[in-house]
Amino acid sequence: MTATALEDLLAFDRGHLWHPYTSMTDPTPVRLVHGAQGARLRVSATPGAEPVEVVDGMSSWWAAIHGYRHPVLDEAVRSQLDSMSHVMFGGLTHAPAVRLGQALVEVAPEGLEHVFLADSGSVSVEVALKMVLQYQRGLGRTGHPSGRTRMLTVYGGYHGDTFDAMSVTDPVGGMHSMWSDLLPQQVFAAQPPPSRHDACGACTPAAACPAHLGAVEDWAREFRATAEAHAAELAGIIVEPLLQGAGGMHPYPGDCLRVMREVADELGLVLVFDEIATGFGRTGTMFAADAAGVVPDVMCLGKALTGGYLTMAAVLCTGEVAHGISASESGVLMHGPTFMGNPLSCAVALASLELLTSTDWAGNVARINAGLRDGLAPARDLPGVVDVRTLGAVGVVQLDHPVDMAAATEAALAEGVWLRPFRSHVYTMPPYVCSDDEIARITAAVRAAAVAR
Repeated sequence: MTATALEDLLAFDRGHLWHPYTSMTDPTPVRLVHGAQGARLRVSATPGAEPVEVVDGMSSWWAAIHGYRHPVLDEAVRSQLDSMSHVMFGGLTHAPAVRLGQALVEVAPEGLEHVFLADSGSVSVEVALKMVLQYQRGLGRTGHPSGRTRMLTVYGGYHGDTFDAMSVTDPVGGMHSMWSDLLPQQVFAAQPPPSRHDACGACTPAAACPAHLGAVEDWAREFRATAEAHAAELAGIIVEPLLQGAGGMHPYPGDCLRVMREVADELGLVLVFDEIATGFGRTGTMFAADAAGVVPDVMCLGKALTGGYLTMAAVLCTGEVAHGISASESGVLMHGPTFMGNPLSCAVALASLELLTSTDWAGNVARINAGLRDGLAPARDLPGVVDVRTLGAVGVVQLDHPVDMAAATEAALAEGVWLRPFRSHVYTMPPYVCSDDEIARITAAVRAAAVAR
């Protein structure tokens, strides 16, 4: 492509295309991606510049766990195209959807046996919340002003950009506070304590030191009190298990999930785990729920579901929830997207899941965690850094000030890495196929971005 043609592309982009959380009238700079392979992107900043190869430290927002142009996933898409690219799911079915459903039920925590195939992560949260409310309606607990129609969640969370998803996202420090007067009013409990307690220095979730246990016990009392105070109006609980993602990259102990399970059982609430970011090995177990030994009633999946190839999500629920929904006045789950169960998406999602489970994904995540831990440790001594933390294939450097996005991006690119910081966090969620050298390059870029001004 000529420099003129590239300039025309970028000019149209600047004038007409919105990018996530950017201004249309004063857009932030973008880089043009020319191609991708493995864990690398080929990008250029200006039309005349030669593309440079950089390591993708973001897995394209945590989705491309196998990297790019993986031959197994490429072949799954090509093969499915020879059959059909799409067919409506209303009144019809097809092998890719059925086989994906079978694979998800097999790998999911035991008891999650019914699968709803959704369009995106935000939509899966919408569907999950609808499941909760319809379940309660089926039990005769909603449908009137005093019924159970509210969700309990915790501060610091993020669940998506659609309206009900925004309503269970942090209402103060989250990205959606401007909509607070229009959103359903949910119930928020205190944010769970961090996994590594400051008083312990090197405390980890497995250490179970006194300060760690004390913080969890204090939080549990407050969470339980909040739930009991609103018990008559609550329908369910929704949280991101073990790791709050876009709300602040905040890891917290599995003990907190066990408290939520107990409270849900005691008060007749539906427990929803939003595993869109944490699912498929990101935190070190197949699902974050596995690490805590807790089975939710409903679980949302997305992002890495298709290995980053196509947009798709899924909602899994127990038989009890499914039967409660069927007992509601409609008799059916009131949701049905046009592209539900898209065959292309199902085929590549199944291939991605089979690829993941046929490899030593846990060993790779542990290897990446070791590289992130060692490579980010020196950042503790950098000016402005207040915390450094890792969990599975996640590494975070938190600052005491907002990141200078332009300077941080340039600093990371100078190290040969693509990063996308937010607020006061410079973080990475790399593809699982990254080599040790690529992880070392990523951690060097995070350190450089953290001090860029």
